Order: sequence, then C-alpha cells, then structure tokens
Amino acid sequence: MISESGIREMEESAQVRDRLPIGPSVHLDGASRLLKLAHLAEELGAGPVAEEARELAARVSEGRFYVACVGQFKRGKSTLLNALVGHEVVPTGFVPVTAVPTVIRFGDPLRARIRMRDGSWRDIAMPELKEYVTEELNPENKKRVDGAEVFVPSPLLSSGMCFVDTPGLGSVFTGNTATTQAFIPHIDAALVVVGADPPIAGEELALVEAVGKQVEDLILVINKADRTSDPERAAAAKFTRDILEKRLYRPMGEVFEVSAAERMENRGPLRDWEKLLADLQHLVDDSGRNLVRAACDRGLQRLSEQLLAIISEDRDALLRPVEESEHRIELMRKTIGEAERSMHELRYLFMAEQHRISDLFGDRHKQFFRSAWPESEAEFNRDLASLPLGFGPHYRQRVMHLAQEISSRKVLPWLKPEQEEGERQYRAVATRFVEMGNNFLKQLAGAGLSELTRMPHALDPEKGFRVRSSFVFEKFIGTAEPPSPLRWLADVFLPLLGGRKMITNDAREFLRHLLETNSARVQNDVLNRIQESRDRLEVEIRKLLHEVSRIAEQALGRARRVKEEGTPAVQAALERLDRLERDVSALVQ
Repeated sequence: MISESGIREMEESAQVRDRLPIGPSVHLDGASRLLKLAHLAEELGAGPVAEEARELAARVSEGRFYVACVGQFKRGKSTLLNALVGHEVVPTGFVPVTAVPTVIRFGDPLRARIRMRDGSWRDIAMPELKEYVTEELNPENKKRVDGAEVFVPSPLLSSGMCFVDTPGLGSVFTGNTATTQAFIPHIDAALVVVGADPPIAGEELALVEAVGKQVEDLILVINKADRTSDPERAAAAKFTRDILEKRLYRPMGEVFEVSAAERMENRGPLRDWEKLLADLQHLVDDSGRNLVRAACDRGLQRLSEQLLAIISEDRDALLRPVEESEHRIELMRKTIGEAERSMHELRYLFMAEQHRISDLFGDRHKQFFRSAWPESEAEFNRDLASLPLGFGPHYRQRVMHLAQEISSRKVLPWLKPEQEEGERQYRAVATRFVEMGNNFLKQLAGAGLSELTRMPHALDPEKGFRVRSSFVFEKFIGTAEPPSPLRWLADVFLPLLGGRKMITNDAREFLRHLLETNSARVQNDVLNRIQESRDRLEVEIRKLLHEVSRIAEQALGRARRVKEEGTPAVQAALERLDRLERDVSALVQ
C-alpha cells in the first residue's frame, strides 16, 4: 500500500509535469495521467472527479485490480470470498446480507475501514464491519456508507488482486441492485456466482452481460455444489455457458463447481476448488498488468468526458450575457420541473403497456387452465387406480409425486411457446420504453435543454438508456413439502379408518395448485421485468436532468464572478478553458 508520503511524491512529480505542455513528446504513465487529470479537475472546481482520479491513480500505482463477485442474492458470494482468502472477513447469512460494496485487499494485520458519503475514511474493528455493510444492521444503506475495505493477509491477494463483495441482485431491497449496477464501471474482472436451480436469473444475466461487455475475464462458478446432484450441476453449467456465449459472442471458460461452505469448514470433496484457485492465480500472473492498464484507460475516458462537459458549459456561460444565462437556467429549472410532471404521463404510458401485457398473458393462462385442469384431473383419477396402497405416509408421498408428474407433463410443453411469446412481447415493450425515454429527452433538448446533447451518451440508446431486454424463465415445478409430524401421524391412521380419500383429495388440490402457479409464472416474469425496466429508465432520466442543471448553475456562478472583473478577465478565462480542454483531450489520446 502506498504511503501518504509516496502519494505526495507522485503529486509533486505531476505538478512539475503540469508546467509542461501535454503532447506526444511528453510521456506520462497511467497513474501520472490520472494525477494530472485530478489537478485539471481541481482547477475546474470538479472536486468529485479529482477525488476519483486520485483514488484510481493510487490503485494503478499499486497494481491493484478489482475482481467483483456478482450474482443473485443467496448465491453464497460472501461465503465464497471468505473461503478464497482463508479468513471469515465479510458477513454471511441466510437473508440478503451485503448492503454496500466491500473491497477485500491485501494487508497485514487484518483490519477494516469504511468510507462515508462525504469521502472520509473511518477505521473500524473487524467485528463492527457488519454494522455498516449488512442489510440487517444498515438497511438500504441508511448510514450512508459509500463502501468498505478489508485488509487481509491472504497470499492470493499479495500480487494486486482485490475481491469486491457486491450486493446481490433480485432481493426485495431495490437499492442493493442499483448499488451493484453503479459499481460496474470500476470492475476489471468478475467472479460470476450462479446456482443449479435456477442456473442464472434474468436480472443476473443482464448484469453479467453488462459486465462482460466491459471486461474480458469472467470466471464462472456454481456454488453450493453440496446441495445439488451431479446431473443438475451439469445441466446448469451447460445452460450458463451456452447462454453467456450467445449473449457475449465469445467462448466462456470452464464452469467451476464448488461448495464454499464446505471449504470454510474444511470438509467434503474438493470438487473444482483447486482448479478455481489456479485460474485466479493465472489471472494474476497473465492478465493482472493488462487489467490495471485497462482500468486506467476506462477511468481516464470516463472522467475526461465529465470534465469536457464542464469546460463546454463554462465557455458558453462566459460567451453569452449573464442575463441570458440566468434566463436559460430559469428556463432550465422550469423545464426540469415540467419534466418531472411529465414523467407521470410517461409512467401512465408505461402502465398502459403493463396492463396490456398483463391482460394478454392473463387470458392465455386462463385458456390453458380451462383445458388443462379437466384433462389433468382425469389422468390423476386414472393413474390413481394403479398406485399401490401401502403405508399411509408412503401413500401420500406416491400420490403427491403423481400430481407433480402430471403437472409437468401438462405445463412444460405449454411453457416453451409461452416463454417465446413472453420474450417477444418483452423485447417489444422494452424497445418502446427506450424510444419514449429518448424522445422525451430530445423534446427537452429542443425546449431549452440543449445541454443534454453534450452529455456523454445522453441520447444514445445503445449506451445511455438502453434497458436490457434479456430475461430467462426459471424452472419452476413445485415440490411437495414433507408432511408435518402431526400430518405424518394422521396419515398412519387414516387408511385404517377408511380416510384414504382425504389423502387423495389433498393430492388433487396440490395438482390444481401446481397447474395454476406454474402456468401463471410467464405472466409474472414478464410483468416483473417490465417494472424493473420502467423504474431503471426513470432513475436514469432524473439523474441526467439534475446533472445538467448542476453543471449549468455552477458554470453561471463562475462566469458571473469573472465578468465582474472585466473583459480582460473574461478573455483570460476563455484562454484558460481552451488550455484545459487541450490538456484533458491530450490525456486520453
């Protein structure tokens, strides 16, 4: 870890280079370019950009790269990371645990610190970590923690690799999903943790697709291998590999089957554990340096775009009269206020699409059930006659499994075309969502918010507001729960008392429940995905509008102060902006 004096030396060297023109004749390494960018950001008054550039410079100088552990909640991501580093450093549990990203990096002794929203770091005792990073003790991140770092003396991390424990997707805590999505630009490689049932869920697939388009190295892991059979894991591995290769247009490596819980307790078979460790070490040895370089390049590109937008707005504010800028900002505030109100109209359009889809699949579900239930009941009554009677609890188990078999025979063939129709309908409505969102922004640009066209990727449907239209239908044929002790005891005596019919009636109701539940899930999956897409689009639009307003207001404040000093000051400020623009652009060439 670089000391404070080391950072000061780097900054002093960068300050010397600041006095030199940036051009082909002056070579700066990645960390120096980032420090140079930080100084340029400070000169522009862009404190958050400067701070992020300095942090990335330190990471690049130390050769640290981030391997994020991503996946749906309850995949055992935190347990897997603990097992990999050989220390129980991040909290685990049976409910969605991780609330904020936690970086696990090399350090001795074992210690932890948290970063608050104001940018300050606070050292904490290891047992206190759960108070800040878990959903139970910091629900929806109410304590406003920006992140956490754990320093652990693990040989696997000694060469620069850092693990990142991210909040799981798909939990009831929507803020957790947003936190993980926001961390994507900082990911250099990923441990994708999936399960066998379901192998990979829709939101999970969208995240992995987004990460995979940014980084090359994805390590696929099926965790909790001790809880599934060999055929289930084999099917899950094939499905995961096939769908990711299709989405990312490149071959995926081996899918490692492990049980992190067994490794933490040093029990059970190793399975693919040694191969997973070897693959991670291979990532360090062969790709670590390239990953750090790529992180540097991505950071420079992203941060420089933000600075160029600020420079452009500052220049415009200096060139136009203050009264005009004031009028524009007043118009901007009014337009944004109207935009917020118009968002409700947009929401009604989205809701209309949701109702249309709901009615469509609701009708299809009813049609299926009307025909499937009489046929299924007839099959159940017919096959029931061939079942051996036997011991009461065993008889209940047989008739419940009969209900499952019949529901599978009816539902699964029907689900395939329904899934295809669901995918088609979702893609169509997601495309309309994006078109409506971008048309909305174009109207604002034409009505006084032309600054929108300058924001990076603002109106680009492929990069800015592209809502992922991919989702996967999970296998969902219910299983019969084991009977309670009281029910088991009753089943022992029911046949003796001539009450076997009660068992068969329970199984018949179970069959009906299976048909109802499983045939309704296409409708539920499509509606859930539409809701997620709508929410994500609204958040992105609001974020963009307020960022445009903030930049414009800050630019006006600076322009007003300069203009008060007279024409020479304005000319000097314009020349300064031209220089800053050249310097920022040169850093990313």
